[in-house]
Amino acid sequence: LPAVQAIDLRCEAPPRGAWLSATLRTALRETMAAGEQALLFLNRRGYAPLTLCRACGHRLGCPNCSTWLVEHRLAGRLTCHHCGYGTALPEACPACGALGKLAACGPGVERLAEEVSALFPERRLALATSDTITTPGEANNLVQRIASHEVDLIIGTQIIAKGHHFPMLTLVGVVDADLGLAGGDLRAAERTFQLLQQVAGRAGRAERPGRVLLQTYMPTHPVITALMSGERDRFLAAEGEARREHGLPPFGRLAAVIVSSPHEAEAGRVAQTLARTARGDREAAKIEVLGPAPAPLALLRGRYRQRLLFKAGKDIRLQPHLRRWLALVPRSSRVTLQVDIDPYSFL
Repeated sequence: LPAVQAIDLRCEAPPRGAWLSATLRTALRETMAAGEQALLFLNRRGYAPLTLCRACGHRLGCPNCSTWLVEHRLAGRLTCHHCGYGTALPEACPACGALGKLAACGPGVERLAEEVSALFPERRLALATSDTITTPGEANNLVQRIASHEVDLIIGTQIIAKGHHFPMLTLVGVVDADLGLAGGDLRAAERTFQLLQQVAGRAGRAERPGRVLLQTYMPTHPVITALMSGERDRFLAAEGEARREHGLPPFGRLAAVIVSSPHEAEAGRVAQTLARTARGDREAAKIEVLGPAPAPLALLRGRYRQRLLFKAGKDIRLQPHLRRWLALVPRSSRVTLQVDIDPYSFL
């Protein structure tokens, strides 16, 4: 297994406008100078996840979703990764009209490639994302180029995380190891651990030793410490114990219901009615009702979304109760109800 080391970005911040720490830059330089290959992993497509106006502070968002538009500089577009809406990057701020004040905030893989190209102009780079690799033929071509050492440095998203064996790839740099740990997803830690473990496994798969560098602001987070120690079973046991303590799957039952409508008030009204119906059911006294509240993506594809969570012990089947409650809630054809038992995603 490769050696895993955390780079504490609180102590070793990259230069302003850059995203690679001095330690990671040095490791890249040494690896490629030795005739070996490196992989930089950042699970964020595009150039920048946010564009804002430095004059008025306006952020360019999707008109159909409660999310920011992602700049894809190679395509010259701003794109919503949830509904597919796209538009050209404007020259002036659409809110205040200021020219030349729109700034890209944060890195995507395209921006990372720009930084690396400036640092190592003589090196051969390959960008591996779902935007640059759209067919099996393109994927096979990239794999062959890497295997035949026509590429010195790969920059990619999770598309490059697993399933490939590159004997000369000895360094993996995770640019933002904290990226998957934010938000309200109950499985965020587990999913991040699995993804980063897959990425780390790209390094040192032949006789040459591998090395993995994790850039993080949380070096003591259980995910980071487990990756460094290699104690996968201990990490999963701790995750399981935390879920057992709070009665979460697989030690309890959980269901999410998303109520959506083109009209915000209607979605809220139906969600409140469903919550009152469930709480007033004496046959379901042991089922805890949480919400309603706006879903993390409160607007998606032009529909307003309210979320309720239903939590119970493992001996209780939630489906019959949910069917009964949903049948009692009056609603128009505009309203959609989405039921997810033991949900994997909480968007």
